[in-house]
Amino acid sequence: MPDYLDDLRLAHVLADAADAATMDRFKALDLKVETKPDMTPVSEADKAAEEIIRGHLQRARPRDAVLGEEYGVEGTGPRRWVVDPIDGTKNYVRGVPVWATLISLMEAGEGGYQPVVGVVSAPALGRRWWAAKGHGAFSGRSLSSASRLRVSSVSRMADASFAYSSLTGWEDQGRLDGFLDLTKAVWRTRGYGDFWPYMMVAEGAVDICAEPELSLWDMAANAIVVTEAGGSFTGLDGRPGPHSGNAAASNGLLHDEMLGYLNQRY
Repeated sequence: MPDYLDDLRLAHVLADAADAATMDRFKALDLKVETKPDMTPVSEADKAAEEIIRGHLQRARPRDAVLGEEYGVEGTGPRRWVVDPIDGTKNYVRGVPVWATLISLMEAGEGGYQPVVGVVSAPALGRRWWAAKGHGAFSGRSLSSASRLRVSSVSRMADASFAYSSLTGWEDQGRLDGFLDLTKAVWRTRGYGDFWPYMMVAEGAVDICAEPELSLWDMAANAIVVTEAGGSFTGLDGRPGPHSGNAAASNGLLHDEMLGYLNQRY
């Protein structure tokens, strides 16, 4: 089996370059922000970070395909880099430090492309998380200064901490009542949002999290970090991986019970 460590090192280089670009414009008074057709914001920093990452990949991995939130897919083949230049753009443009660049390498296999490398870099928080298939998940300042991540061992829903992004979307899918029942069943709920709940699941600080509407670039890097930390990452339909258009992540012990709540229909 490939060890993917060269790809992981490259992903860190990409994240370093993106961090420099995004931090340079964070809280800038003249930051340019536009509204995309789906009514979500995109800043000049989103575009610049993705362009920088694509430029590095074109030089370092010219045979690999790239899928990014801002510029779509380029290239074909069994290896595809998936990039969200700023996950949490609404936070970014308001000066909230909870945002990150998500970089994943996906490789063709059974059931389609699956993530084999993931880096989640949140420079305004001073945090970075990463994983490579078969090598575990880590957090730290660099590859040489890192701590291994492990999910929690909480096995009772009444003892669980549940993180989510917002109430938006759950009602549209007829899942709001099940979602609210879940919030009542757990010990604690917090709306941290975006990439952060998944990283806290990987760290063992949060036990379960879920979101009803997501794109592949929102999930690919998060998925491998969670699973390499010993957790479960599926869609709300229970399908493993980041391909369901939504996500549920957990320490594994509470996963089926969480999905049971979120799939209740009234």
